[in-house]
Amino acid sequence: MASVAVNKFVEVCRYLQDPVHVARFQHFCGVKGTFPEKRTQPDSGQSDPDCPGLRKRLRQSSDEAVGNGDAAVTRVNGKQQEEEDDAAAGPGGPAAAETTRAKPLRRNSLTGDGGQEFLIHNKFLFYLFTFGTELGNEMFFIVFFPFLFWNIDALASRRLIVVWAWNLFVGQSTKDMIRWSRPASPPVVKVEVFYNSEYSMPSTHAMTGTAIPFCLFMLTYGRWQYPFLLGFCVALSWSVLVCVSRVYMGMHSVLEVITGFLYSLMVLAFFQPILDKIDNYYMTDRYAPLVIVASHVSLGLVAFSLDSWSTSRGDTAQALGTGAGAALASHVNYQLGLLQDPPLSSLPLTLPPITAGLVSRSLLRFVIGIAVLLATRMAMKAVTIPFLCRLFGLPADDVRQARQQMKVELPYRYIVYSVVGFSCVCVAPVLFWILNLA
Repeated sequence: MASVAVNKFVEVCRYLQDPVHVARFQHFCGVKGTFPEKRTQPDSGQSDPDCPGLRKRLRQSSDEAVGNGDAAVTRVNGKQQEEEDDAAAGPGGPAAAETTRAKPLRRNSLTGDGGQEFLIHNKFLFYLFTFGTELGNEMFFIVFFPFLFWNIDALASRRLIVVWAWNLFVGQSTKDMIRWSRPASPPVVKVEVFYNSEYSMPSTHAMTGTAIPFCLFMLTYGRWQYPFLLGFCVALSWSVLVCVSRVYMGMHSVLEVITGFLYSLMVLAFFQPILDKIDNYYMTDRYAPLVIVASHVSLGLVAFSLDSWSTSRGDTAQALGTGAGAALASHVNYQLGLLQDPPLSSLPLTLPPITAGLVSRSLLRFVIGIAVLLATRMAMKAVTIPFLCRLFGLPADDVRQARQQMKVELPYRYIVYSVVGFSCVCVAPVLFWILNLA
């Protein structure tokens, strides 16, 4: 009986992992590829012997004939589907919208590959899922965490950063242990290629897209006055949008997205009972700075020892560096009495009346603070990489190659983003106080 259940589970997993489901969902949403007429073998998931640790990608020579997407037949997983099927693509489907040619917005972060052209038949879904996938990218976190910290709830923000950093560490480390390749293309259309050189199981976009809204919901419900159903629906909608967007982008199979969603819930279940204790320890214990630095650096070393260099490793170090900087800043704020959390007697908190003065001060804080963070990030990047290259005797003219060295990438990410995290939680609020914007 047990073996039958296990076999059935494995069968379901293999079914959900099949890239043809990704291709069909993309076709339903109005995404069509312009694949070469000369078909190549799907990605085997094995390492390229010339580039250890890199997953094989489809090599397309310039002399291969590329379809223009307007032909009468579309190929999905080796099968031919008539263009008339577009009419069944749902409301506002491909047949109902103007066709647009597009390419991935960003190049592959490891190889510099710009990706292949594809056709968009439904612009609304393209922009919707592009927004959804950006909810898991670096620039969103640079904007979201500071806005939450400076304008809404500092306590919720600093605890959310703890969960986010650990969530990324667990997810990216699991990727490097399982080592599954991205869905094969063809049949999948690569609407995004920036993370295409990473492993794919589980989806860390799905993990962060689940952890952040649901953790924020857990931290704020009861602390702020709002209906339970409203908070839950917002968190669920946020999570679903990010998860579905990864399938639309061709970056993950259905199984990888579902696994990322469930994996993130497990991480939340682990941290929920102890998050308050971690936050209090970071602020009050005299040895907290030493523990913060040692633990975050140790986790980074573990992550960097799992596989060869990839963007996922850099993202892990970046998240851990940000978490370390924010935790150190929280300790400094508490010890110096710079920022005080609202007393328990004031709970639950209520939103103040929305006035022009409130909005203008919030926007001013946000604009000034983001300018400080971006300037800090830019300055630290400009200084750190050349310094590390000189320190380790590496040529500084090829930054991409230098950053593939662990001895450069790990300290670079930690130094830059720990300073950014510290500036967000400590430096910017002090600047607001000086400018009478606190």
